[in-house]
Amino acid sequence: MTTLARQLVRRLRSLADNELPESVAQAARLHLTDAIGVGLAASRSTAGRAYRRLTDRVARGGPCSIFGSAQSASAVDAALVNGGLIHSLEFDDTHTGSIMHGSAVTAAASLAAGQSLGASGKAMLKAYVHGWEVLARIGLAAPGRFHAAGFQATSVAGTLASALVCAELMRLDEDQTVHALGIALSQSSGVMEFLSNGSSVKSLNPGWAAHGGVYAALLADSGMTGPETSLDGRWGLFAQFSDASDGVERLASAMTDLGERWYLPDAALKFHPCCHYLHPFIEAAGRLIEQGADPARVTEIVCEVPVGAAPVICEPWSRALAPETGHAARWSLPITVAARMLEGRVDLATFETAASGPVRALASKTRWVPLADARFPQQFEAVIHCSTDEGNRYSARVDDVDGNPSRPPVAERVLAKFRDNAARALPAEAVHALESACMSIDQGTDLAELARALKMVTA
Repeated sequence: MTTLARQLVRRLRSLADNELPESVAQAARLHLTDAIGVGLAASRSTAGRAYRRLTDRVARGGPCSIFGSAQSASAVDAALVNGGLIHSLEFDDTHTGSIMHGSAVTAAASLAAGQSLGASGKAMLKAYVHGWEVLARIGLAAPGRFHAAGFQATSVAGTLASALVCAELMRLDEDQTVHALGIALSQSSGVMEFLSNGSSVKSLNPGWAAHGGVYAALLADSGMTGPETSLDGRWGLFAQFSDASDGVERLASAMTDLGERWYLPDAALKFHPCCHYLHPFIEAAGRLIEQGADPARVTEIVCEVPVGAAPVICEPWSRALAPETGHAARWSLPITVAARMLEGRVDLATFETAASGPVRALASKTRWVPLADARFPQQFEAVIHCSTDEGNRYSARVDDVDGNPSRPPVAERVLAKFRDNAARALPAEAVHALESACMSIDQGTDLAELARALKMVTA
């Protein structure tokens, strides 16, 4: 019987000569551009400080760019640093139904492998898309079930997706690619214990997945073998890292339209640098203010939260009310709602320092209850009610997160976000050159223009 891993590899190899539909290629260019911009912004943030220091240790020369640095490194080191930077601000894209932060893994892996191999931009973009498609399908085969078992889905599945990205760019044969998947499984990791205190190690999860995938492909090319049953085995991905008993069957079904049905264009782009589950609540909080709610008169805020999202943004409630750092507040429902109501925004500056006294005071008036009939994770919903000492009551509901397919952003909004983020690390000339290189990446013969722009960093 042919294993699921081999079926997947054969399906991907059958797409080798196919062109990406233009709508998919355009979405991929935007998502890649967005991810690189987020990585550049992170390189100048407190959340990305550890990666900047790590860069000084690992950037010993090599073919691969590192975001925010004029130095270069090996593929494995660049994949780790860049993937970690993309995810460190919680500003990177998410396919909401699968709960996958695809670009943090596949952009980091495809850029590192592509640069190290001298690949064309067209080949790199196609591998990036294929990795995204596999990652989304794995998540949709067990929606929320990796997280329920205590693992970040992006990380544990991302290592395998990254291995496929690199195997495609390295042009490994079928057997080598199956081995690369098996080798990647042994490197899969990424537990959710960071939620206990909002630790910055969360950002390492997709970076490590990208790094592990590069190594898996290199090891397979060097003759190492891996188990054929990385996906459907007794200790395979679904059995070991999720509690989804039907995950294997669901993935097998989802693979049949690989190359025909595309999930990357459905991935949501983010416009607040915090946990995606919080975004509809931030929007709802803004609607309360528009209705006339005065934060100074608020006596109670009640948030109706999807049960699947609550462990991340509500539990334990004592921590959500008093996060230890600004970075930890990226997962705090009461703090982000209070910040939006009091300060009128939730942006990068919101999380550079711990929340102010007034924000924490308003947050202390918040409680949460389960949202009935929530459609999470297919949609990220939010309902907020607030009462004031004048006896007024306000309510707001958001049915899906801004940036999702039901509410897609226009390209210019995504590019404006990129320019603002990239300008934190690059001069204006380089920002323009990088945007041009990213948005025409599949038209160039190589990645040299992109690499030149990334090296033009400001001090």
